[in-house]
Amino acid sequence: MRRLGLLVLLAACTARPEPVAVTRDLSRPVYSIAGFDAARLSGDWVQVAGFGDCAGGRLQVGARVAYDLCLASGRAAGEAQATGVPGRFETQDGGLWVLWADADNRTLVIGAPDGRIGAVLNRGADISPDRLTAARDILSFNGYDVERLRAY
Repeated sequence: MRRLGLLVLLAACTARPEPVAVTRDLSRPVYSIAGFDAARLSGDWVQVAGFGDCAGGRLQVGARVAYDLCLASGRAAGEAQATGVPGRFETQDGGLWVLWADADNRTLVIGAPDGRIGAVLNRGADISPDRLTAARDILSFNGYDVERLRAY
């Protein structure tokens, strides 16, 4: 009985993992852009909207994809590796999928199936209202709670 009490006490003291900040309805499908062309989207992108309370971040698309983003769980930075499926990358923070890019390569929406990543990026810090609305629609279509989306 004494051992059982000790085990219960130890289990109560065990650190529990931090909950993951999820910004989308995981029962809804999420779609990456089938016609992703890394060359078309190469260069620097500024995060103009997201689900976190930190300042917007950046994404750089080139020979590699580097990110420093404000997410619902806080700041996340690292490199993304291509998965072999167009528009889909893996990071230490989970999947990073390109959900949409406007026809003129000015605005980009990224997300993740697990809901950890969700952001709107633009070639510059200023985004037009119509492209921000389109980006919100893409996030909503992919199950994101756009009521929680905030512009930076």
